[in-house]
Amino acid sequence: MAFHARIKMRLDLIIPLYNEGASLRGFHAALLQALSSLPYELRFFYIDDGSRDDTGKVLADLAQADRQRVQPIALSRNFGHQAALSAGLDRAARDPADAVVMLDGDGQHPPALVPEMVRLFESGYDVVQMQRHDPPGSLRFKRAASASFYWLINRMGETHIAAGSADFRLLSRDALCALAQLREYHRFYRGLVEWIGFRSVILPYTPAPRLAGRSKYSWRKMLRLAEDGLFSFSLAPLRLALVIGLLFLALLAVEIVYVLSFWIRGAQHALVPGWSSLMMVLTLSSAISMLLLGILGFYVGMIFQEVKRRPVYVVRPEVKGGSSERQID
Repeated sequence: MAFHARIKMRLDLIIPLYNEGASLRGFHAALLQALSSLPYELRFFYIDDGSRDDTGKVLADLAQADRQRVQPIALSRNFGHQAALSAGLDRAARDPADAVVMLDGDGQHPPALVPEMVRLFESGYDVVQMQRHDPPGSLRFKRAASASFYWLINRMGETHIAAGSADFRLLSRDALCALAQLREYHRFYRGLVEWIGFRSVILPYTPAPRLAGRSKYSWRKMLRLAEDGLFSFSLAPLRLALVIGLLFLALLAVEIVYVLSFWIRGAQHALVPGWSSLMMVLTLSSAISMLLLGILGFYVGMIFQEVKRRPVYVVRPEVKGGSSERQID
């Protein structure tokens, strides 16, 4: 009788970090505790996104203590959250695990929910998308801005994104490999994961308090992420520009009909040239032209960045305890 050893399944965790040195040890301990009941081999891909504190040193210590599982990736500068996720996903895609989980290293994505995500994966889902539900006491302006963004992108875009979606999700091996084929420069993973399809489920969660420090996601970074999401997944601004142009032409046609009516009625003497009205029309037409040029310029700028084929991020020599690697694109 032949006996076949059961191959243990593997779970990879992609964790971007930026100046999280003060809480990283506690976060890693909490993550290990949350995953202790899972019968999976684990790999932890910590991406140091150009931190200026002691995050790199703490990562080196963690990697030294657990060489097989903790694999740090150090970016040469701060490339941003989406680029850091790309670095981890690219590394994981070289030797894909059965599933990969993306979560932030500040503690707001509760590690205790990962086993529930794995349970849903085992029931047949390729994507387990976490949906953020802010507590009632959170900032009203931030909640309103988030709701407005998702309302806008779902009406203007061609890919539906659930309101409150976070970069806290599980992907199966098939979903990870499909995502790895998308190589655009402007990454907006909340849209990209929806675009690839696959069987998915939404799991609500309430963000936990940060373990230490304050959020590194400034309003400027959030606006930039919103711009990437809106312009990467929608051509509606271009269609809007066309509609505005047509409306302006219609307004011009109405003006022509109005002027001709004076000639038809023989009352052309009543047409007194108006300098103010002329300037108003010129100003309005100039404003519309600048609006259209601005929208077109944004798309041209994105095309310009795509055709340069620059890498989304650059990896510097790995911190002590990990393998050496120079660059991934």
